[in-house]
Amino acid sequence: MALLLYRLLYPLAFLLAAPFYVSRLRRRERGRSSQSKPDGYHLGIAQRFGRYDPELRARLADGSAPVWLCSISVGETIVALKLARALRQQNPSARIVISVTTSTGYELLLREKAEWLIPIYNPLDFRFAARAALNVIRPKTLVLIEGGIWPNLLSLARANGVRTVLANARLSPRSERRWQKFRWLAEPVWRLFVLICIPTNGDAERFASIGVPADRMKQTGNIKFDNAGSDAPSREEEFRALIAPMGFRSEIIVAGSTWDPEEKALVSVLGELRSEWPDLRLIIVPRHVERADEIARSLAPLRVARRSQSFTGEADILLVDTTGELRDWYRLATVVFVGKSLPGIAEVGGQNIGEPAALGLPVVVGPHMENFRELTAQLLENKAAIRVSETKALAGAMRTLLSDSNQRTAMGERAKATLTTHQGATARTAALLN
Repeated sequence: MALLLYRLLYPLAFLLAAPFYVSRLRRRERGRSSQSKPDGYHLGIAQRFGRYDPELRARLADGSAPVWLCSISVGETIVALKLARALRQQNPSARIVISVTTSTGYELLLREKAEWLIPIYNPLDFRFAARAALNVIRPKTLVLIEGGIWPNLLSLARANGVRTVLANARLSPRSERRWQKFRWLAEPVWRLFVLICIPTNGDAERFASIGVPADRMKQTGNIKFDNAGSDAPSREEEFRALIAPMGFRSEIIVAGSTWDPEEKALVSVLGELRSEWPDLRLIIVPRHVERADEIARSLAPLRVARRSQSFTGEADILLVDTTGELRDWYRLATVVFVGKSLPGIAEVGGQNIGEPAALGLPVVVGPHMENFRELTAQLLENKAAIRVSETKALAGAMRTLLSDSNQRTAMGERAKATLTTHQGATARTAALLN
């Protein structure tokens, strides 16, 4: 009954949301129009409805049944790529399909340039589109990453004998409350998974509260926090060489995954702290790169260099308007700020605090870290991060860390130690899928 109700309501919800969806797609493309795109880049409108060109169909039909990893945007796609590499390491003949919802995620996949990897767009969760995708891909295993749930795709996959898995399962406090409120709808959906890979014991308790059977859960650790500092080649030297002529040679604040108006708050912090550290510089990596033009305008009259554009002379701020590079920009940081955490933004909840922590960096966040509440609590308890209660306290926290290199080092070491339980999460998850 729950699935039938979903199938009846989904088309209506899609029709109501379509104007907003198309508008957002166009807005994001306009915001990224000045950026270079890799060969093969497109918006995949046909693929979203389960229609594939002959060349892609031939490539999908060539060889054994693949593992199909379904991600959404850049963050989930990075997890999918880590898992795909682990699958190939354990089984060199494995074929991997990774699908995404956003064009930024698709662009990231194209830049991977791996012969064994087939990037596509996710089909919309209409039964005809999901059925068409399954008929073309013919996967042996369907793996949804983190929080994306598509009941029609899942039910059709199960009906066709495809193994269905939720990897690196994440349940935000808001999603947990919603699922609990409609548990009678939730339980049939969660039963569509034969396996749910959860990061921690705390996650197990939360998933159990919405009706997920204990025998379908397996604790694997969090792939996002697994060997974040060593599992892929570092671009640190390349990035340092890029920014050195711009004057980035001393203390650097790296602000990751920022939302409006966090950039303005960080500029205020930069201005306040430069009286003590004249060579201090700021690197801003916004959560949505299509906001780059808007952010650049808001930072005037400071000297702002754009990652995607040539720049001559010294700059006060580097605005990173490219995707999939955040981890390596973090490596350059003296101090890190993690965005989506300050009061006053459109959507709070915090971005991934584990990535800079795993690199052994001192991290400052705002009060809103609900999306990573368990890890944030562990880091704070271990004195491995600093959380400020309000925006005006941000400069003071940064000052404390910039003033004491020993404290920065000690915080970083405690942060890495906090994440040791997640080491090997990618390999453990891959072993359950092969």
